[in-house]
Amino acid sequence: MSKKGYKKLSGVPGIYKHSASGNFMARKRVDGKFVQETFSSLFEAKRWRKNSSSQSADDEPSDYSTLKQVWETMQKVHFPTLATSTKSIWRRRYEPWKSIEDLPMDRISPSRITSWVNHLVEHYRSDFYQSSGRGRAGRCNLNNELNLFVTIFNWYKESEQFEKEAVLLTCPIKKKHKKLGFIKPVPDKKKQIDLEDAFLFFEYLKPLYRDLAMMQFYCAGRVGEVSGLQWSNIDFRNRRMIIKHTCIWDMEKKTYLELKPFPKNKEARVCYVTDEIMEILIRRKAFKMPNNNFVFHVEGAPINYCTVQVNYREAQRKSGVPYSGTHILRHGMAKLARKVGGGLDAVMAMTGHKDIKLADHYSKCDEDDQKDVALKIMKHIRKQKCGHGLPNVVSLIGYKNGTK
Repeated sequence: MSKKGYKKLSGVPGIYKHSASGNFMARKRVDGKFVQETFSSLFEAKRWRKNSSSQSADDEPSDYSTLKQVWETMQKVHFPTLATSTKSIWRRRYEPWKSIEDLPMDRISPSRITSWVNHLVEHYRSDFYQSSGRGRAGRCNLNNELNLFVTIFNWYKESEQFEKEAVLLTCPIKKKHKKLGFIKPVPDKKKQIDLEDAFLFFEYLKPLYRDLAMMQFYCAGRVGEVSGLQWSNIDFRNRRMIIKHTCIWDMEKKTYLELKPFPKNKEARVCYVTDEIMEILIRRKAFKMPNNNFVFHVEGAPINYCTVQVNYREAQRKSGVPYSGTHILRHGMAKLARKVGGGLDAVMAMTGHKDIKLADHYSKCDEDDQKDVALKIMKHIRKQKCGHGLPNVVSLIGYKNGTK
């Protein structure tokens, strides 16, 4: 058996990696003979080696569709209704499921999921994976992958294509699987930029991206919605602005693809044009071009997400604010809306969320809120102690030493 181009992996018996393609070749002995298979991932290669028999119950015929068949049908039927970014994210999260995608849906049991989770966790915790480079070594858990399977299974149960065969099945994902899927703690990352840091961040942005960021903050919008803002959706007379269109960017190159005629939740929302928003629109009006309906553009061309990222990151670095990413402004305004407006209704009015759980997630309390509450409580305790007197605290040290 040829192993040309393959190099033995240290600490992983029977598995070799190709220096050019990056594929993995696994070898094992079956019925006294060596057999080998090639896989695209180390996890699949290790799983194949652990299967001691060349024929298993999984190879027996089944009346149920396989996970692969369900996934492919879902892409044909359901994916046209999803955002481009969502489709790309789901396809990426599906990659680990390819190792069991040939199983019929009735054979993907809780125990099978447990085995799948344990193998993946072992792989992601391995020295091989942790040293594999930036962008791969930061995995903390398998929550996203497990949630995707739940989404696939729910669609499978509700779809017309599989309604008869799926009626008796229950989802094999259990609460314990997310606990088993823990790899390492999620890094502490502040997502809700506060008011003072927001304006400090704005100061370090170039004029175009400063106006973009401020508009995003004042509208509590997604960066794609603000980048896709159209002059035809702005009513200066009645001070109304409709958040309707959204820029769609390529997930790999981060460049502009198309202008989608509706936001993520498919429902347009109206924003009141405050004096601050009016100032931004007046500044942008000076750059308005014939036959160009974009409020924010670069010499007539729609904004690319990669340029937004570069400018935001540079301003965040120079200003020294403890935040990163483009979504911090939406989170920050959501928190401010909850604080000023006094509830989740105010958050939903600003962000356009229809789900109260999402509104709560965006505006939830953080360490700053805990600090404020703790200081208020301590202030109250001090006032009570000084003004009215609290019961004396008797020291037990004297009793312990036998002096009392």
